[in-house]
Amino acid sequence: MIFHDIICGSLCPSLSLCPEHPSSSFPEGGQGEKQIPTPMEDSPLASLPHTDSGIGEEGPGPGGLNGAELGMAGRETDRDRERDGRVGDLLCSLSSEVIRSRESLLDSPHNPKSASNPGQAPPSLISSISQTNKGINVKEILKSLVAAPLNGGEAGHDVGPTPYHPDPALKTHPMQFHSFDRSVMVPVKKPPPGGLSVNTVGTSTASGAVTPGSTPNIFAAATATPKSMIKTTGATETASSSSSSSSSFVNGATSKNLPAVQTVTPMPEDTVENMSVYCEVEQSALRSGLTPPELKPFSSLAGFQTAPRDAGQCLSITTKLERALEKVAPLLREIFVDFAPFLSRTLLGSHGQELLIEGLVCMKSSTSVVELVMLLCSQEWQNSIQKNAGLAFIELINEGRLLCHAMKDHIVRVANEAEFILNRQRAEDVHKHAEFESNCAQYAADRREEEKMCDHLISAAKHRDHVTANQLKQKILNILTNKHGAWGTMSQSQLHDFWRLDYWEDDLRRRRRFVRNPFGSTHPDVSLKALEDYGTEEEEEEGFKSKKTLRSQSVVSQNMETELMLEGDEDTVSLLQEKEMDNLAGPVVLSTPAQLVSPVVVVHGTLSITTTEIYFEVDEDDPSFKKIHTKVLAYSEGLHGKWMFSEIRAVFSRRYLLQNTGLEVFMANRTSVMFNFPDQATVKRVVYSLPRVGVGTSYGMPQARRISLATPRQLFKSSNMTQRWQRREISNFEYLMFLNTVAGRSYNDLNQYPVFPWVLTNFESEELDLTLPGNFRDLSKPIGALNPKRAVFYAERYESWEEDGTPPHHYSSLYSTANTTLLWMLRIEPFTTFFLNANENQFDHPDRAFSGIARAWRNCQRDTADVKELIPEFYYLPEMFANSSGYELGQREDGTPVSDIELPAWAKKPEDFVRINRMALESEFVSCQLHQWIDLIFGYKQRGPEAVRSLNVFHFLSYEGSVTLDTINDSAQRELMETQIQTCGQTPSQLLIEPHPPRSSAMHLCFLPQSPLMFKDQMQQDVIMVLKFPSNSPVTHVAANTLPHLSVPAAVTVTCSRLFAVNRWHNTVGLRGAPGYSLEQAHHLPIEMDPLIANNSGVSKRQITDLVDQSIQINTHCFVVTADNRYILVCGFWDKSFRVYSTETGKLTQIVFGHWDVVTCLARSESYIGGDCYIVSGSRDATLLLWYWSGRHHIIGDNPNNSDYPAPRAVLTGHDHEVVCVSVCAELGLVISGAKEGPCLVHTITGDLLRALEGPELCLRPRLISVSSEGHCIICYERGRFCNFSINGKLLAQMEVNDSTRAILLSSDGQNLVTGGDNGVVEVWQACDFKQLYIYPGCDAGIRAMDLSHDQRTLITGMASGSIVAFNIDFNRWHYEHQNRY
Repeated sequence: MIFHDIICGSLCPSLSLCPEHPSSSFPEGGQGEKQIPTPMEDSPLASLPHTDSGIGEEGPGPGGLNGAELGMAGRETDRDRERDGRVGDLLCSLSSEVIRSRESLLDSPHNPKSASNPGQAPPSLISSISQTNKGINVKEILKSLVAAPLNGGEAGHDVGPTPYHPDPALKTHPMQFHSFDRSVMVPVKKPPPGGLSVNTVGTSTASGAVTPGSTPNIFAAATATPKSMIKTTGATETASSSSSSSSSFVNGATSKNLPAVQTVTPMPEDTVENMSVYCEVEQSALRSGLTPPELKPFSSLAGFQTAPRDAGQCLSITTKLERALEKVAPLLREIFVDFAPFLSRTLLGSHGQELLIEGLVCMKSSTSVVELVMLLCSQEWQNSIQKNAGLAFIELINEGRLLCHAMKDHIVRVANEAEFILNRQRAEDVHKHAEFESNCAQYAADRREEEKMCDHLISAAKHRDHVTANQLKQKILNILTNKHGAWGTMSQSQLHDFWRLDYWEDDLRRRRRFVRNPFGSTHPDVSLKALEDYGTEEEEEEGFKSKKTLRSQSVVSQNMETELMLEGDEDTVSLLQEKEMDNLAGPVVLSTPAQLVSPVVVVHGTLSITTTEIYFEVDEDDPSFKKIHTKVLAYSEGLHGKWMFSEIRAVFSRRYLLQNTGLEVFMANRTSVMFNFPDQATVKRVVYSLPRVGVGTSYGMPQARRISLATPRQLFKSSNMTQRWQRREISNFEYLMFLNTVAGRSYNDLNQYPVFPWVLTNFESEELDLTLPGNFRDLSKPIGALNPKRAVFYAERYESWEEDGTPPHHYSSLYSTANTTLLWMLRIEPFTTFFLNANENQFDHPDRAFSGIARAWRNCQRDTADVKELIPEFYYLPEMFANSSGYELGQREDGTPVSDIELPAWAKKPEDFVRINRMALESEFVSCQLHQWIDLIFGYKQRGPEAVRSLNVFHFLSYEGSVTLDTINDSAQRELMETQIQTCGQTPSQLLIEPHPPRSSAMHLCFLPQSPLMFKDQMQQDVIMVLKFPSNSPVTHVAANTLPHLSVPAAVTVTCSRLFAVNRWHNTVGLRGAPGYSLEQAHHLPIEMDPLIANNSGVSKRQITDLVDQSIQINTHCFVVTADNRYILVCGFWDKSFRVYSTETGKLTQIVFGHWDVVTCLARSESYIGGDCYIVSGSRDATLLLWYWSGRHHIIGDNPNNSDYPAPRAVLTGHDHEVVCVSVCAELGLVISGAKEGPCLVHTITGDLLRALEGPELCLRPRLISVSSEGHCIICYERGRFCNFSINGKLLAQMEVNDSTRAILLSSDGQNLVTGGDNGVVEVWQACDFKQLYIYPGCDAGIRAMDLSHDQRTLITGMASGSIVAFNIDFNRWHYEHQNRY
């Protein structure tokens, strides 16, 4: 087949010499459609052919084909047959025309038969094909041959002459050549006179039909169109009326996807003229209508030499052949020679003779190509080829066509895939570009935002620094100019000192401390409301209803909250968040818009969190901020706030306007700050940006962020406070405060102020007997149902509810709202200013104001619009009942002026009322039914059927989950809804959905050793033991740190000679008197003497040998023992220092300098977790220094690297003489000190002088001070005079004793005072009024020091004789309930 391909390719330029194909003829009527072509122009460009797309376009097929007569292996299409006929005719035209040229020289313009034989091509055409194909590369010919989807003709047809079948209808039609791949049409043009023009191949417009008997020529592929005619465009250029889509051949290539060969220059003009004679011959033959004689196949060049014409043209053809085949002829010869044995056997003539024997001999000796061409164009050669190689060639062609189509599909598929990939990459590029642009824009925006935030922080810091500088300036000015200051005079005093309630909270969250108020006034410009401004109760009720135009929204169903898992310190999310936080760089970790929620002001601003601090900066440009009165802003803290992470002690999730978007942060300075955020997601982000402190350490929960995010119900279930309350380890007040705190009640939001119950009902009698049940309220009913008549009214109102807009309810207003809170607290700032701000700068009408306790209680029982419960201040803040600022509150109708609150007859002063009210709250009657009130306010009777049954249903807008503000898009409607929520009040979060457990009876707990209320008989003697030390030096200091968890519970004693002893404490003594107690269990006495002292063996480890100043008198104030018994602090040294010694080794561990003179006294505050506490040192230089003791590092100061030069936390000034006594209370944040002469001074632990405690005439020389966390300050002056001051400076009681008192102490609840002195007698007093409760038996020596064990059961006294005595003491036996009941 290779041989055959090369032969076919080599014959391309010489096909014009082929004789007429014997079997190429048209039967009559064998042609289908005949269409008239449009003659083409003579321009070379106009004659350029179409390029076939090769994708199988079909022209109109020929009619009347007989498919049975086609002997092909595969059925041919009409298109293939067109090609076969044309190519066959073209191959054989030359030989017949040369022979006939002599006889056909006459011009016959009207020969109808001439057009019927498409095999007779004009010589000019043939020569043009030959000429223009000269120089074609064999490789390209082979390519074109393989690429052409050819079908071989039938083998075995008779080789004979083909008669002409003239058809008059064809005389105007062009000549058609048939090839395997192309329909080639030669339009017939009449030449102009004087010359013959060449008709070149154009685009065919009619499809010819192959005669059923014809044999397609296998060399059809060799009829390649000249390269000069190649066009690569797909648009037809001739105005053709044909619908045929056959196309011209491009170098044998059928697919536009295959590469085209280079274009060769077109045929020169002289060649056209040289060949014109053949055109003339052919055309004359056509016109004459002569039938050519039967031609014999020729195998030599003789036919050329018989031509009468000039031989130049023959030479021209020979030259052309040689030029065309000069490169391929040697190859063909080599193939013939190399394959001679095979070819001689297979290629045989018509009579069986071998064709190549003589041809080979000729070829070996000759260099001419003519013999080669004549051999290859002979009929025998063609028949033999067709016979032996036809089928294989057909297979090859079919295979090539299939391969071509498969290749085309593959290429199309690959192209589509490539286009898809390119498009995708293009799209990705576009996407990446857009993403890059977006990232760039985002980065730029972030940078701008960060720069804006930094600028904001800088400006906020400047503002904050400005405020701080002003405060410091004012503080310095106050220190210098106050009555006790360096520039002050004793006569200097303002006409009126104004005070305000400080935001400082104690451990029970009580705000009791008052500080000076620079903005205070008597509000002289304030008027009173008129009664007409209030309207009747019915009008108020109707007005309240008319405001509620909004329909109730379905109450959000409360999902049962999952139990909180408290194992481990933190959940995984938090750890991941922490890692993320650690990776965050830059100044601001989180910045978010937020609202600062303070009692009456909610301001918009920006909360920023860095890695160590929180900042809040108010938006002063906000219109709502500009409307706020400056007097109100003066009391609002944190507008330009900064809080250190190290100060944060607890973080609680909070509600604001019933939405769970708030956060309350509690600080180490015992204040709190509340924020509201846009959504819960922001709340979570903020919590995870803050330190992991949980809700603090008070409620028995781990310090984890998930605890801060827990719901109130989860917090309640997770804490241990209910069990502690049941066991009576905490008081009723502390438990109620806990419930309020976890249920979302806050001092920072007056709408959610803590709520406490009324517990007493008798406000009329002169004496109040707390043992009578009739004096107590029924806590199982809400305040509105206590009066039976009013209860019926509320029940009927609920049953007959007719309003469509709101669900039925018993009460329109809640038991706790912002208005009621302001009403209760009207007389103390800042609530006075808040009240005036909320009431158009007017006080209430005197008949509507809160003016008396009994009147307020009566209104709560009779007024259908008044169901107020109390606030915590009723149980601890007597100042709220006194009009200390002198406000003009008017006169009632009966002429009684409204000023201080009218107290019940059984309370002579506000302190009495608060104390007795608190006693009632803690009484057994309240304890045994308080859980029922908890059910109403915090528990399962708060909502649902139980609430209906208990007459405890309030307006729907007061309940959590009743409305989602974020779903209200209309700002006006949302503002209306917020106003309604504030008017209605907000119920606390529901903490439990089952009945609250009751408190255990006091009798059940009376024998538990640690119970605070152990009522039992006096089973012990007063004196437990006496311990005599070998040294007779007076015991001047006793410290009983006896907590069981300490490594060494002990009573540390120090003698006047500075010999100390660590006497081990045995807690088994606490079981004495309990059931099952036996002497075997108590083989230990409570105190075991220090063995080093008892054996007199290690005195060197217990002796402080450093010299003290000779002028110092050693007393109990010279020593302080740390809470873990491991260190003793001693003062009085000549070098003006105080020193720290280890109790284990007696070695000096630290020397602390700071004073300008000898240090005369020391005091220690109560210790907290870790053993940290405050140490105060007083000196002869008349100042005090506040120091911080680090329980972790066991040094004064925070920094162990700087223990040599610690800095004091504050310098307290104001005394004129040597400081002799001092007491410090960390819980209250107060330091109270006394000098040799003059009043005692009260400082805050930040160094501010609050006030002087001015005693009576003779109380000028204080010697001992004791302060309790309950707010009592007991001062003992010279000559046995005692005064009891409140922490806010009010003298509550005074007395004088005949003893020279050396030691005093207060019980932990602040209710009892224990004294001892030179007489050796221990006495117990009631602190509030100095009523004597008990006198212990006298001792044989004077008492120099005292302390109480941690359980308040043992009193240890240090005696002047060098011994210590342990007394049994039980403060409960002086409790009023114990006295009345037992």
